[in-house]
Order: sequence, then C-alpha cells, then structure tokens
Amino acid sequence: MYKLYCRMYQRSLKFAMNFLAWRKPELIEGENSLSKLPILIKNKNIKNVLIVTDKGITKLGLMDEMLKGLNTMGINYVVYDDTVPNPTIDNIEEALSLYRENGCESLIAFGGGSPMDCAKGVGVRLARPEKSISQMKGQLKVRKKTPTLFAVPTTSGTGSEATLAAVISNSKTHEKYAVNDTVLIPHFAVLDPLLTIKLPPHITSTTGMDALTHAVEAYIGKSNTEETKNCAREAVSLIFENLYEAYSNGSNIAARRNMQKASYLAGVSFTRAFVGYVHAIAHTLGGFYNVPHGLANAIILPHVLEYYGSSAHKPLAELADLIGVSKESDSLEVKARKFINAIRQLNQAMDIPIKVSGIEEKDMPIMIERALKEANPLYPVPRILNKDDLFKLYQLIKE
Repeated sequence: MYKLYCRMYQRSLKFAMNFLAWRKPELIEGENSLSKLPILIKNKNIKNVLIVTDKGITKLGLMDEMLKGLNTMGINYVVYDDTVPNPTIDNIEEALSLYRENGCESLIAFGGGSPMDCAKGVGVRLARPEKSISQMKGQLKVRKKTPTLFAVPTTSGTGSEATLAAVISNSKTHEKYAVNDTVLIPHFAVLDPLLTIKLPPHITSTTGMDALTHAVEAYIGKSNTEETKNCAREAVSLIFENLYEAYSNGSNIAARRNMQKASYLAGVSFTRAFVGYVHAIAHTLGGFYNVPHGLANAIILPHVLEYYGSSAHKPLAELADLIGVSKESDSLEVKARKFINAIRQLNQAMDIPIKVSGIEEKDMPIMIERALKEANPLYPVPRILNKDDLFKLYQLIKE
C-alpha cells in the first residue's frame, strides 16, 4: 500500500506540474560573457545589488572585472562572501541583513551551488518575511515574487542556475533540506567558461559528477517529459566526452564550455523530473559530516544504480548505447552494467574514492530516516526503497 501511495503522489504531482509557471533563465553565454552583466543590470534600471559569494571566489579575484563594470555603470553593490559549503540558515540571515541595510533591489549569486543556494534563500525570506526558512522547506511554499536573481556559476556541476531548488543546512540539527519553488529559478544565468579555468582538478571532477548524477537520476525516473529526457541525454553525452579532459587539462576552453552547458542542461532536466536516492543519501552526508555534495554523489551513484536492479535496466541501457559502451547484441542488463562500470571507471580515472570515510553507526538511524523522508513519496525513482534498503546502501558506501 505504501508503494502505491508513493506512486499515486508522484503521478499527481507530475500532472500538477503542467500547470506551474515554469520559466528558464535567460542565458548569457561564451567567453567574456561576464562583461555583459553590468550593462544588463543597468538596462534593467537596477541601482543596488547584493552579491552573494564565498571567500574563495573573493581571494581568486574572479569578480574583479565585474565589480569594475558595476562601478562604471554607476551600480551600487555590497558583497556577502561568508557563504560556507552547504550554506546555513545563519548565512541566509546575515546576507538578508546586508540586503535590507543597503537598500538592495536584486541579487547576484556568484560561485558554485552554495552561493546560489544562499542567494535563493535570501529571495525566499524577502518574498515571505513572516516565515522562517525551515517553514519553507518542501514543495511550492513560497509562491510569491522574489527579487531578480542573476546567477553566475563558477563550477560545472550543481546546475543551480537552472533549478527551482535551494538546498539549506541547519548547523544545529545537522539537517539538510531543499526549498523548492518555481519562483526560485534564476531570471538570468551567465555561462562564461573563463570563470572555471582556475578550478582545481578535484573540484572539476566532483562537480562534474554532480551534474552527471542530476542527469542520470532525472533520466531514469518516472516523471520525465520529452524535454527533460532530451536535456538529460545531451548532458550525459557532454559529460562523458568532456569531463575527464576538463579534469586533466583545465585550460581546455572547449571542454570547460561543454561542461558548463552539461551542468545547465542537467539542471533543466532534474528541476522538472526530480532526482532520487543518491541525492537523499548525499544530503545526509553533507548535513552530518560536511561531505562535499558532488563527492558524495560520485561515490553513491554506482551503488544506487546497481541496487535498483531490473527496474532501471532499460533507461540505463539506453544511456550505455548513448555513450557507446555497449554492443547491439547485449541484453538490457548487460548494457546497464556497462553504463554503471563506465561511471566507476570515470571516478577511478579522476581519483574519486569508492567509499565515504567517517560515517558513524550511531548516526545511521537518523540519516536513514531523513533520507527516506526526503525521497518518499516525492522522488519518482525506478524502485521505491524502505529502511532496510537504505541501511544496506549506507553499509555499501561506508568505509
């Protein structure tokens, strides 16, 4: 009965999503496209902006040219750069105070998924000042206009520049959860590959595997549209063709550009088709142990895909055909295994470990409970799992 309830919930949600006010961010793409952002902001008659980023971005000087452009255009700005990996409620409240104190009118999220989630969280609080972030977790609870959000990704992984999600951590309870609403989709996204050139190899690899996880989980789920399937397929192709090159030769602009596109397409795909148990488990590891999200996804992905068994063989076989690792004569099961092996080989080539260190047995009951609460009934996964299944998966991934 429980599985039937989950499936009925998912089908109802898929139908209801046809009536939501979906939008895609307006893209500004290509080398040096960041230089166009100050002009765009000026043309929107925006005079004061809050830039949400992190200390790493500030130290690298990636924003310097943009800041000069804002000054030239006469646009006032204030920078919040205390965002931490797995951004917290405290981050959002601090940034919100800066926004209000400086009379800001819009937001620039500059960085990886963490600054984007933090900026979206600020947007949530501005749209719903009477509500706390924790009251907004879950589906479609904002439903009010947020300030214009300009997203400038400096990694190729989260796809946050295309998604309706803000993933927030509560540092007191170690809980990590998502606020999901179409009003959180950024209004504009700048895809400038030059911003990713200085990414260290291990960040390139893990964020790239994050994008792959988005695309694969969306593709094998049961809430796809033709568009989400096409976006997921294109993202998977681009990642297998370009991720290792971007990892091993970071100055390859073509590979960097293709990975940015893959990340964006995967974001478009999963924001409508959802993810699955890989993300549910990864969020608990981020909440409890600050395991970087992309690293957690990379390690967990092959284990979960294998655990799904025959329920995922057909879509995984299609992806195996897509990336050219299968033979026409192979069975669906063999093709699916070959695709999973291709993921493992890519992880290994980029020195991504096969297990997660530091998982403590005493934390597992709470993590299992939270992972199940996140995934069921929301995620339209190939196979509905229960507590015993999740326990086995945690045992498979722990060192």
